[in-house]
Amino acid sequence: MKTISLSRVPPLAIAVLVAMCCLAVYRLTMLPGIGFIDSGELVAVSHTLGIAHPTGYPLFTMLGWIFCHLPFGGEEVWRLNVMASLLTSASLVFFFLSARMLVAVTVKRLMLQRELILAAAAGGTLVLGFSRTFWVQALAVEVYSLHLLLISLVLWLVLTAHQQPSGRWWMLAAYTLGLSFTNHMTTILLLPGVLYLYFAARGAGKESWRAVGRMVPVFLLGLSVYLYLPLRASSVPLLNWGNPVSLERLSWHLSGKQYRVWIFSSTDAAWRQLSGFLSGLPSEFAVIGLVLAVVGLVGLWRASRHLAYGLALLFVVCVAYAINYDIHDIDSYFLLAYCCVGLLAGVGLMVIGSWGMRVSGWNGWIVGTLVVAVGVIPLVTHYRAVDQSENYLVEDYTRNLLRSVKPGGVVFSYQWDYWVSASYTFQYVRGERTDVTVVDKELLRRSWYLTELSVRHPAFMERCRNEVEAFRKELYKFEHELPYDGAVIEARFVGMIRAMIGRSMASGPVYVTPEIEEQFTQGYQRVPEGLVFRVISDTAFVAADAPDFVVRPFGGKGRLESVVWQLYAGAYVTYGDYLLRQGRPGEARKAYKDGLIYDPSSQLLRARVAALGG
Repeated sequence: MKTISLSRVPPLAIAVLVAMCCLAVYRLTMLPGIGFIDSGELVAVSHTLGIAHPTGYPLFTMLGWIFCHLPFGGEEVWRLNVMASLLTSASLVFFFLSARMLVAVTVKRLMLQRELILAAAAGGTLVLGFSRTFWVQALAVEVYSLHLLLISLVLWLVLTAHQQPSGRWWMLAAYTLGLSFTNHMTTILLLPGVLYLYFAARGAGKESWRAVGRMVPVFLLGLSVYLYLPLRASSVPLLNWGNPVSLERLSWHLSGKQYRVWIFSSTDAAWRQLSGFLSGLPSEFAVIGLVLAVVGLVGLWRASRHLAYGLALLFVVCVAYAINYDIHDIDSYFLLAYCCVGLLAGVGLMVIGSWGMRVSGWNGWIVGTLVVAVGVIPLVTHYRAVDQSENYLVEDYTRNLLRSVKPGGVVFSYQWDYWVSASYTFQYVRGERTDVTVVDKELLRRSWYLTELSVRHPAFMERCRNEVEAFRKELYKFEHELPYDGAVIEARFVGMIRAMIGRSMASGPVYVTPEIEEQFTQGYQRVPEGLVFRVISDTAFVAADAPDFVVRPFGGKGRLESVVWQLYAGAYVTYGDYLLRQGRPGEARKAYKDGLIYDPSSQLLRARVAALGG
């Protein structure tokens, strides 16, 4: 049988094959429903063509709307999760092509077989595709899947333009760069590396600067997708975060003004984030990927200083920015750095593969097969930890919380990550529990949200119009950076929420979740009902039903997953404590024991049980 030469297979065909292999794994491990944090909000925004949290993500929203309305099976959230898998897989096509170019640059010095070039690019792409944070982007709806596709396309175009300094390639790169900004503003982290490679390829003469000037309109054309925000806001969509209808509000939204408090907040936070990044970097790539990247950086530096410096600049700028963003779930902000590691891992595989060929005397097919096999190591290492195929935690928690609320209820909460975001999908996409008014306590600090509630729940807001307007008056000073009194703002804020709670009781039940501070319900009794407290004016004992939850098991571990189990266990703690205050220790002990089913490691529950002799 005649052996088919891999060198005759188009690189694009191999790139697509590698991406499809990854897609198959992504689909097997994909989340079946709503995920944590912004997943529920993004589903609702895509379905209704609304406006998402800053920076708005208009390109993602419009693409998501298309997927929501495609004529194939599954509900909207499932389709959007599939979209995430497809976009992340598609990004690997361009990462493969970029890796092949970087490998080829080094190959010119080593004169290797074509089979090994393609195998090294494939191995590096698999190392990246099955790295932990990259893989996670393919499993649930989030803006980072599209971000990966766009930055991978920009990198491929820039590397192509660097090797073939044609104005056409740079024009395409400029347009794609502008388009990428309309999905995620961290695209700006590409600019230092891109500009360095541009001037390294074309020099810093007048003609290079004139070419930059010609690229600006093309860049702005891509950026023009942001016009969606004011145009859509003017039609008052169902979800209208920030209400960016004016130039001022648009600038607030695009700049992420409300999140600035967490950016460059302190050197302590930066060192903490850097420590977390460095300690987690080896495990991101199952160790082997990082080792290969170090080898690849040395090999690329020897072959092309410009390309090595360019990738190093992309990596350093990304890390320098991300460590100065003081949030818990920061991993996705390191994606550009992880992509650089993946590209360099491909070069590292080539360097090691070439050495293996010289030492062993094996041909390119044998060594190439071993090189590709290395890319499977992160797959085996990460599969169980990354697999989300049985994760219904957010779905079940949101449904259980809504079941805790009687018809027509009002719920005050700021559990955005676990159910408030997801409630948007339940109410505005699925049409479930639309009778419940969900109020995010922290978003009440934003004027646009007060307007949003007035549109969605006019009767609720009308009951406390005077208090809302009094708070708005002080809030205006804060939002416009005018002199303000923080104590006055906080007093108006507390008074507004207390008015909302007190006056809503006349129309129906009012609830708060456990994290809502006591000052907002002072003078009322909190009666535990499932995952919430019902707020009542009667201080006498009121019978409360025992918690009753329907939860599908999931063995995944992480910060967010742990909090969900703690919230379930906490419902039994509060119910047991309520019974204990009423002199019913036997029932309280049973409640505490039931809570241990959800959080067996809870020292609080164990102490409660032990104190009651159980």
